[in-house]
Order: sequence, then C-alpha cells, then structure tokens
Amino acid sequence: MTTSIEQISLSAKNYSKALVEMVRDNVISFEDLSKDLATVSEILETSQDLRLTLENPTVSEEVKSQIIEEVFKNEVHPQVVSFLKVLIDKNRFSEFSQIKADYEIKLDDVNKIQAVEITSAVELSEEYRERILQKLGEKLQKNIRPNWKVDENIIAGLIYRINDNVIDTSIKSKLDKLNKNLM
Repeated sequence: MTTSIEQISLSAKNYSKALVEMVRDNVISFEDLSKDLATVSEILETSQDLRLTLENPTVSEEVKSQIIEEVFKNEVHPQVVSFLKVLIDKNRFSEFSQIKADYEIKLDDVNKIQAVEITSAVELSEEYRERILQKLGEKLQKNIRPNWKVDENIIAGLIYRINDNVIDTSIKSKLDKLNKNLM
C-alpha cells in the first residue's frame, strides 16, 4: 500500500520524526530501522488478522502489547518493538503505514535522494537513462531514485514527476497545446 504525501497526518509526521531522532541518537542505524519498518509492514500486509486485531479499539492495550511482543521481538530491534507499543498505547497503530511513508521521505531528505517518476514513449537505453539521471541529479543537487515508466501515448519526449510537480516535455503535450491555440 502506498501513501501519498497528502495522506500523511500531522501525528504520523511527529511519530516519524521520533524515528529519525532514534537514528540521530545512535540507537539504531537508518538502514536497520528501514529494514525493520519494512519487516513490520510486510508482516502486517501478510496477516490481515494481525493488523485488524492491533487496530481494533475493543481489544485491550495490554493484549495488543503482548501480541506485539510475541510477533515482533525476534524480528526487529527492541526499540522498534517499543515504538510499536507506544503506537498501541497512544491509539495510533492504524497510522503505521503513514508513519513509515513519512520516515522514508525524511530518510531521503537526510540522504539527499529525490524520487522521480520518468515516463517515456519507449523503453530507454541504459546509456540514455544514465544521462538523464546525471542531468537531473546536477539540476536538483540530489541523487535520483528513478521510477521508469513507458506510455506510448506521449508519442516522444519525457514526463518528469517530482513530488507534486510535473514537467511535461512530451510531443503529445505540445500537440495538445498547439491544438488549443488553433481552436
């Protein structure tokens, strides 16, 4: 399940900030925390019953904490288990996917990584992809994590989607603009 930036609540952002602080305090590394959050996410996606139980308001906090301890104690860092228990205690466990998504955004920011969706009309050669990534990296002054897509409808050119910004250099876009001007 992907979470867009607009869907992340303020409380989820605050909890993800606490995760970043754990890393900055050298409690756990960024890499280990990222792996642990992915593990928790995978377990929750695999077991819908577990997720529903942990999000169920009629199940006591004590029972939920015991479940968290049993399920995750051998899977993730003890601080991550404690963090999950805090989410239970504060009735915020349902925001876990938002917290994880915001943590990943913060992690990218710390590591100067920018996710970019790049759409082309045809599959691009590796050499051409590398040139695009180099130019984008220089322009944005960040390392680029590309998500390559192909859409034959754009005819030629590229469409870049960076967060909420779209840069459309496709022929289809130019033809549409020309068509509007002619009308």
